[in-house]
Amino acid sequence: MTEENRQNTGPLAGIRILDLTRILAGPTCTQLLGDLGADVIKIERPGEGDDTRKWGPPYVKDADGRDTDESAYYLSANRNKRSLAVDVARPEGAALVKRLAAKCDVFVENFKVGGLAKYGLAYDHLKDELPGLVYCSITGFGQTGPNRMRAGYDYLAQGMGGIMSITGVPGTEPVKVGVAIADVMCGMYASTAILAALRHRDATGQGQYIDIGLVDTQVAWLINEGTNYLTSGQVPVQRGNAHANIVPYQVFETADGHVIVAVGNDSQYRRFCDFLGAPELAAEPYATNSARVSHRDELVPKIAERLKTRKRDDILQGLEARGVPAGPVNTIADAFAEPQVAARDMKIAMDHPLAGSGAVDLIGNPLKLSETPVSYRNPPPYLGQHTDDVLADVLGLDAAERDKLRDSGVI
Repeated sequence: MTEENRQNTGPLAGIRILDLTRILAGPTCTQLLGDLGADVIKIERPGEGDDTRKWGPPYVKDADGRDTDESAYYLSANRNKRSLAVDVARPEGAALVKRLAAKCDVFVENFKVGGLAKYGLAYDHLKDELPGLVYCSITGFGQTGPNRMRAGYDYLAQGMGGIMSITGVPGTEPVKVGVAIADVMCGMYASTAILAALRHRDATGQGQYIDIGLVDTQVAWLINEGTNYLTSGQVPVQRGNAHANIVPYQVFETADGHVIVAVGNDSQYRRFCDFLGAPELAAEPYATNSARVSHRDELVPKIAERLKTRKRDDILQGLEARGVPAGPVNTIADAFAEPQVAARDMKIAMDHPLAGSGAVDLIGNPLKLSETPVSYRNPPPYLGQHTDDVLADVLGLDAAERDKLRDSGVI
């Protein structure tokens, strides 16, 4: 990590966020805001911390090659944060968090509905005293509705939100997306809402409450398949690697692997047929995308027959030369080895005090801002790493006051 990347160049420099989230949706949201320059204070339970710290292996290895307490899962969503270990279940701990909230612009939490009310930390407890506070609650089902008291997890959201019913090979069991995409998308929606609320706060001085439900956001990103159903009344089904509305737009077998063909319009399709040496496939009844969708069952096997005898790289080179979108099916190792990934800084390294190598490899932020670029200032913190720093810097507590809190078990 260069010295330049340690400088806070982000547009949210000066914004402070109190982060009472764990697992993935909330931490994804606050990491994104941290990358954009916000000072994120991560509140964790003493001795326990974020659940994902223990979600391994793999774990970061120390200098002797032994596992530390930092899992790769935890690392994925917690950089650019400062960890404060405080027991919010104790009155003194809740009071400490409330004092911190008064020094923050944003409060983000993902407790169960009503979970923070018993500690006096719900929005209703803070809004009058802190009228400019933006308060975001992330739950499984939102604050209203018949399911609001149910616990929510990514897997359940994918199932209840419909995405699993259209994922997988036709005729097989429903399949979840390979990563916790419902959590990630929920975190992204939450960060967008927070930025909008900060814009309103800056214009009016008024904070507000943001209610984000995991299943709501899952339903929202059903996108074309959800709207296909609402428009036609026909329930979408599994299509494997095929597309509901575009043909050909899927994976095909080659002589030595697989290739993705992603024909997006009719002119691309004509050039694709030229590559295949099959001008008859560009004629009726396959000339338009609508016709190809209607005749997919007869057309796709004809395309597949012609591609499976050719080598993958020959197909990729031939289609690229004709301006037809196509690509390989990479493993994750292949993906990180792509020159484009290196050119776009999508793999980064950050110094880490627990890593035997001195650093941990992380996934970079995809946002490229010309004037206020993202920065990588703090590696994912170990539990309670910044407790003293935060209490001194933000609340002005001296060493004696911090020692008293520590002796009483609050921090």
